[in-house]
Amino acid sequence: MNKVLNLLGVSHSNEPDPETGLTRKEKHLVERSWNLVKTNLKANGMELFLLLFKECPEAQNYFPFRDIPLDELPNNGKFKAHAVTVMYSIGSIVDNLNENDVLIGLLQKNAESHSKRGIPEEAYWTLKKCMMQLLKNKLGPDFSKEVEEAWDKTLTVAFTVIIKNF
Repeated sequence: MNKVLNLLGVSHSNEPDPETGLTRKEKHLVERSWNLVKTNLKANGMELFLLLFKECPEAQNYFPFRDIPLDELPNNGKFKAHAVTVMYSIGSIVDNLNENDVLIGLLQKNAESHSKRGIPEEAYWTLKKCMMQLLKNKLGPDFSKEVEEAWDKTLTVAFTVIIKNF
């Protein structure tokens, strides 16, 4: 059966990628679950940032919509645009899990952009926590223990690379 799955491009190998430590199975779980989340990037991105600002209200101070009350943010164009941009960035990470050179380049670019703005390292770990909550909210029963572990590992790898490049 594994040979058939491999021919179809679906491998469940537990051999970790030497650069990211992610297995093919973990990458597949992340890709498959992301396909469910990316169907509504704007709404999901806005929910992600609302979760972030509720978890860490001071994080809103790093954005041009810092003075907008939480309940008014969904009507703010800059907020919506940033939410979509971040979701596209996450999508780019997911889309390049099998292209380490591209993945590292994307993460380094993110680090460069955010370190210039004074975004603290801790903000990434808070964002990770909120992203995990968003995935749980959106995936429901599809947010299995395996999917949770795959996302946790993926985001840890991504944010570690970003922070190391600050």
